[in-house]
Amino acid sequence: MRKRERLERAIAGDNVDRIPVALWRHWPGDDQRSADLARSVIDFQHDYNWDFVRVMPSQNFQVIDYGVQDEWTGNIQGTRDVTKHVVKRSLDWTELRSLSPDRGILGQQVECMRLINQSMDAEQVPVIQTIYSPFAQATRLSGTELVLRNMRTHADRLRTGLNVLTESTLRFIEALWRIPNIAGVFFVTEFANYDTMSEAEYASFAMPYNLKILESLPDRWWFNMIQVQGKSPMLRLFTDLPVQAINWDTRDGHPDLSRSKSMFKQASSGGLSDWSDLHQGTPSVIRTAIRDAIQQTESRRFILTSGSSGYVTIPISNIRAVRQQIESMAF
Repeated sequence: MRKRERLERAIAGDNVDRIPVALWRHWPGDDQRSADLARSVIDFQHDYNWDFVRVMPSQNFQVIDYGVQDEWTGNIQGTRDVTKHVVKRSLDWTELRSLSPDRGILGQQVECMRLINQSMDAEQVPVIQTIYSPFAQATRLSGTELVLRNMRTHADRLRTGLNVLTESTLRFIEALWRIPNIAGVFFVTEFANYDTMSEAEYASFAMPYNLKILESLPDRWWFNMIQVQGKSPMLRLFTDLPVQAINWDTRDGHPDLSRSKSMFKQASSGGLSDWSDLHQGTPSVIRTAIRDAIQQTESRRFILTSGSSGYVTIPISNIRAVRQQIESMAF
């Protein structure tokens, strides 16, 4: 089967020749230049031949053009620490303006996607762009503590800022839409978990902006995923969203894969723990985890992936083991 057919059939719950599989990671340092990030993503795909490519720029890429400053200090997830926030007080939310996707860091990421698309198109590899929710972007602008405080004390001001971040994201998506053959987006929520806020808070301060973005995605984008982070994700809030797959930490969080088929109609994406399986585990541990995931899902509506952002220090032998085990279990 070709990659698109395999994914579409898996999403629909139909028979496939084997379970679709993909891993991803950040590329610290390389994610500061469009050509370098494109080269790293392309090489990673050529090495492992995943069923789709998730492009992961720096997790701050959507807000750097506001003046946010960051640096990589060695975090093994490849994420960058914000060293300068630009929202210092609640009134600052009302002063934000929508960014142009034609210049700055956003423009560089559009160029990066063009370069990746040119390489992947000939091989018919689905490519999806990582996008962070407006609420997640807001935390980069102010820090988590301030955005949560403003959510509870200056709601209208924060909503003004979230509307601007939503508009900026929509403009970025419009620029991506001009690139042929992009399959969709990987939408990261970050705060849809009970350890951070209540369902009522998330439904009021995050979900309306998520919906506006997801409902605006081009019809031709046939493969859109959403990631619900945390060990206690609010998965039931996402069951009716217009995405084809939901990704969460199915190994270290709740619920597990066995419950997902009755919870939502989208495909489940997960099965491997970034930490205990991929980072600290061995090929034997990984093979066992994959067999367990396939057994739980009965090979229906399932895409084998990690449950978070990955680690730049994962042993190469473990990455190879993921690919080899899936191939050995072809139907």
